[in-house]
Amino acid sequence: MSNPLTPGSLTGKRVLVTGSSRGVGADTVSYFAEAGASVVINFRNKEARAVKLADKLRAEGATAITAGADLTDAGSVAVLFETIRRELGGLDILVLNASGGMESGMAADYALTLNRDAQVDLLTEALPLLQPGSRVVFVTSHQAHFIRTTETMPEYEPVALSKRAGEDALRELIPKLDEAGISFVVVSGDMIEGTITATLLERANPGAISARKESAGRLYNVAEFAAEVALAAVDPIPADHTRYVGDISDFAHA
Repeated sequence: MSNPLTPGSLTGKRVLVTGSSRGVGADTVSYFAEAGASVVINFRNKEARAVKLADKLRAEGATAITAGADLTDAGSVAVLFETIRRELGGLDILVLNASGGMESGMAADYALTLNRDAQVDLLTEALPLLQPGSRVVFVTSHQAHFIRTTETMPEYEPVALSKRAGEDALRELIPKLDEAGISFVVVSGDMIEGTITATLLERANPGAISARKESAGRLYNVAEFAAEVALAAVDPIPADHTRYVGDISDFAHA
């Protein structure tokens, strides 16, 4: 997958992608860096992967820093943004990519805490660093975006409901963002082949991903979906603030 962004098109821009040490987040932050942006690679506990990616990007001439943070911990988030303020001076693009809820051993309300509360808190904390003309991108799935009108597999339902709650809470901030000159867009994609979520779903419900692939015709891979997320940060925003990636014909609109 080639970089969808024009070389040098983001020179001077500063970007934070949450959950960017691996998967979709890592490919997205790499596209930004290769286009000239100064990037922040965020991780919760995959520091070695984040450092390896940062080293690779710096070796290619990019400006990249790593910043660990537990997004559900206010103190950890405050340190994250203090690091960004000190190192970069501000932000021009914020991609809310990190999510979860299918991990074992977490509290019953972890999905809602991470996918709703932490997303709102993180954006609120980021506002002083975001300049007029900045862009906020929230990454979600069709299964979450359409959860109120289309059922999803039981194993994913708690995550889907929490992601939709997070999307709704962020959308409520659009008037405030507009006043500050900050644009907002949701990127909704189908199940992505090769992601942790897809792996966990396939483990819990064997055949689920192949069945969805057959129904949709095709599923995007990690690099392809990351390209769409990167483009969402620079392309014009649809009237409904939603960029759909992949087929949505199986999902009922509210």
